[in-house]
Amino acid sequence: MFSNVLVVCVGNICRSPMAEAMFRQRVPNARVQISSAGTHAMLSSTIDPLAQAVLLVNGVPAHKHRSRQIDRQMLHEAELILVMEHRQTQSVLKLAPEVRGKTFLIGKWQHALEIADPYRRPKLAFEQTYEQLSRCVDDWLPYLQSGDPR
Repeated sequence: MFSNVLVVCVGNICRSPMAEAMFRQRVPNARVQISSAGTHAMLSSTIDPLAQAVLLVNGVPAHKHRSRQIDRQMLHEAELILVMEHRQTQSVLKLAPEVRGKTFLIGKWQHALEIADPYRRPKLAFEQTYEQLSRCVDDWLPYLQSGDPR
């Protein structure tokens, strides 16, 4: 069982906090730490209001979120790193190449689906992001519970 999962996007105000909230709701084991960060985070920003609204409409409680920048320490502490796009994989590996074996596209099980950034787009884009992330999060749950990411 993974005890530390890190979800990464760019600004850490839309996709990764949405996925973090979904994981927190769906992972019943309180010993599993779920967190998020950005490759170019808008430091100490709250979750985007549209992202929060879409989470609430879907019954996902949004925790108090403050965006943060990825760093080597959090990448090393994480047992599983999930990114939204291949670009974030490159950013993560540039910072810490040794985490390659535990860094995966969140959409790996959805035919390597990349999750488009809904930032500054209409609410419909956030709803589509939620639907895609919801499927991706569900796909990862058995692996989080078994502890095998392959």
